[in-house]
Amino acid sequence: MTSTISTKKMRLGIISALAEEQQGLIDAMPDATRLTHGMREYTSGTLWHTDAVAVLSRIGKVAAAMTAATLVEKFGVTHIIFTGVAGSADFGVRVGDVVVAESLVQHDMDASPLFPRFEVPLTGLSQLPTDRELSRQLANAARRFLENEPGGAKLHCGLIGSGDQFINDGVRLAALKDALPELLAVEMEGAAVAQVCFELNVPFAVIRTISDNANEDAATDFMHFVKTVASRYAFGILRNFCHG
Repeated sequence: MTSTISTKKMRLGIISALAEEQQGLIDAMPDATRLTHGMREYTSGTLWHTDAVAVLSRIGKVAAAMTAATLVEKFGVTHIIFTGVAGSADFGVRVGDVVVAESLVQHDMDASPLFPRFEVPLTGLSQLPTDRELSRQLANAARRFLENEPGGAKLHCGLIGSGDQFINDGVRLAALKDALPELLAVEMEGAAVAQVCFELNVPFAVIRTISDNANEDAATDFMHFVKTVASRYAFGILRNFCHG
């Protein structure tokens, strides 16, 4: 999926799973209007000169899929960005780094022997690619943001895995990495958004800040990181993206 993108022509849907991951974005919309639909509050307005709709999906693949479909079908968004946090799935990806997905896989999808493990049935695909141009622009925005951040955080682009599991077990993570050697990060929503956008032909991108190492300390690390770092990263990167 490729496209040429102008933020002046798009209606951007912004999804996060948790309120802390989107903190500040709503306040940045001077003309915000709110509509509750399907137990979610959708906020529409102008975000740094970009027509946008922001919403919290809540956690998990079903919640994210419903939210993405609603953004397209009811609110008419033309592009979707999912922003939030994830656990590292690679020794080279550290807490504080940012991963922009090039593709996403449902790491808990297994309809074998009817279909190969990880393949989304009846699509022929196990890894769903993000929109190349949208992801490129988002990666550039993240790179500019990280240049001004202390600590030497790095930007990575590659495979993100999603599943209805909070990974906090090093043994389970190692098994996933063995099955998916290119895996950089794990989370709980992105691949569901990818499938919806693939089927509806909507350009999308997923960006994740690494909050933990998906091991036994993940829960403690995750909550602290979301509250202190994640929202600032999302705000700064999306501001750069909308400004172009």
